[in-house]
Order: sequence, then C-alpha cells, then structure tokens
Amino acid sequence: MIRVENLVKNYGDVEAVRGIDFEIHDGEILGFLGENGAGKSTTLKIITSFLSPTSGNVYVNDLNIKDHSLEIRKQIGYLPELNPLYMDMRVFDLLEFSARVRNIEGKAFKQSMARVIEQCGLNGVVHKRVSDLSKGYKQRLGLATAIIHDPKILILDEPVTGLDPNQIVEIRELIKSLGQEKMVIISSHILHEIEATVDRIIIIHAGEIVANGTSEELMAGFHGKTQLTLEVKNADSDSIQKLADTTPEIVLTKMEPVNGNHLVMMEYDKNSDPRESIFKFATAKGWILLEMSPHKAQLEDIFRKLTIDGGVDA
Repeated sequence: MIRVENLVKNYGDVEAVRGIDFEIHDGEILGFLGENGAGKSTTLKIITSFLSPTSGNVYVNDLNIKDHSLEIRKQIGYLPELNPLYMDMRVFDLLEFSARVRNIEGKAFKQSMARVIEQCGLNGVVHKRVSDLSKGYKQRLGLATAIIHDPKILILDEPVTGLDPNQIVEIRELIKSLGQEKMVIISSHILHEIEATVDRIIIIHAGEIVANGTSEELMAGFHGKTQLTLEVKNADSDSIQKLADTTPEIVLTKMEPVNGNHLVMMEYDKNSDPRESIFKFATAKGWILLEMSPHKAQLEDIFRKLTIDGGVDA
C-alpha cells in the first residue's frame, strides 16, 4: 500500500503540492489526472523517491521515503512518457542489460527474462532490433524493462501516447493483466482511456486533490446538469424563450439560428427529465423537432469543471 500524508513540495516561492493526502491499495489500478503544472508529476517523482518533499511523508508498504528510499526504489517499476530505449540493441539484449543493472543473475535471470517476454507478448520479436519495432511493441518492451525485477508497484506516465487505436487496446489489456498482481498508477491526459482502464481516479489541481473515487462515484457526486441539445424548425426566438420561462426544470444556455432553424442548448437537473414537457410545448406551437439529444456528464466534463471552471457546485 502507498500512503501519502500531508505532502508538500515547494520550488522556491512556488507551491507545487499543497498538503495532499491519499492512499493506494495493493491490486488497484489508479488513474492520476491533472492538467500541466497541477503537481501530478511532482507527486509521482516523490513517491518514486526521485524528489524529496518539503514536508509531509510518503509510506510505501510501511517504509517511509525519507529513511528507506533505496528499498522503496526496488519495489517500484517506472515507465516514463519518453520511453528510454536503446535503439541499436536487440530486444533480448536490452532486457538482459536491464536485468543485469538490477543484479538479477543465474536462475533468477532466466526466470525473469522468460516471465517478462511472456507477460508482455515479446516472443516473436526478441531477436529484432529495437529500432525495427512498431510503437506498440516499443511500449511493450518499455513495460518489460520496468517489470524485469518483478516490482510490487508499477508507475506509468502517458503509456498510450502516440499509439494507434489497436495498439492502445493492446496496451490497455496488458496493463489490466499486470494490475491483477501489482499496484498500478497511470498518469495520462487521455481521459476516456483512463476511464476504460482504472479502478479509481484521483484528480489534482493547483497542487490539491479535488476528486478521489471510482468513475461511477465521481459521476454520482457531480452536481452538474444534464445538457440537452435541440434543433427546431418553424420556431422563433420569442417562443423558445417562452418555453424556458414556462418550464421551471430547464435553463436556456444557448440559442442561435442554423440554416433557417434554431439550435437550442439547455440544461436541467440530473434528477429530472423535462423532455416530455418540451415535446408537448413544441407540438402545441407547431414546431418540428429535428433533434433532441441529452448529454450526461462524462469524465471530461468533470475534469474541466474541476480544473478550469472553478469546481463543482456543492
């Protein structure tokens, strides 16, 4: 388990991390989200013992980073965004090099090599040069080097950036497979991929944690509105405004003419559904509804609300 307690990191007068607390449990895949400069990378670097905190502490399996940084590093595998591969080496040679650096020798070396080649699906490319691999296989190889020492914790920074859709699915399934036996922390800007991969999400903004929970919990706790888009024919702006005035559940947020029709955007509380009232009003006015599409809050909406629009409503 990782336990972060009142963690603070300052760079001169800049507060990068502001007294955050959270826990990550064994066997959990965690998505760690935040815009650039939010404190995300700084927090991960402190967890890996690459940086020292200004104050507070981090415990990795009951070892604190201040007194046991070397022991903690042995328990962590880290794949940075810029995958550090030696392009002139062959796949097997690079894996061997990674194992030797970590003093994996003899029987343990053979077992480690066989394990990561199998886990990461590298059987067909072990004798190829790294430079000849596709982006997907390079990422697989990066994962293999990160877990060559069989760490208990795996930290991945933007693991699917630059991959095509098929490669993204392959890496996602590989991460899920690794997550069955390891704690995995994923930092990414690809929100829909995070949502499809992780068990829990933490969002950090301006050095503070602003959300912590499963995707379902974040959706349920998001006190936002359901957005409704209408495209209406045979309507005028006055009658559209009257619809908003006489239907208390809805708030009109946008109205503009489009190709002789009106595009109308409104919002309503997620626990109500005014669509039947809108349909009856439209019928009585002789409108033709070309579109009526609700849009419930997605992870991207929540992320933007928390990091751009100033937070969610209480």
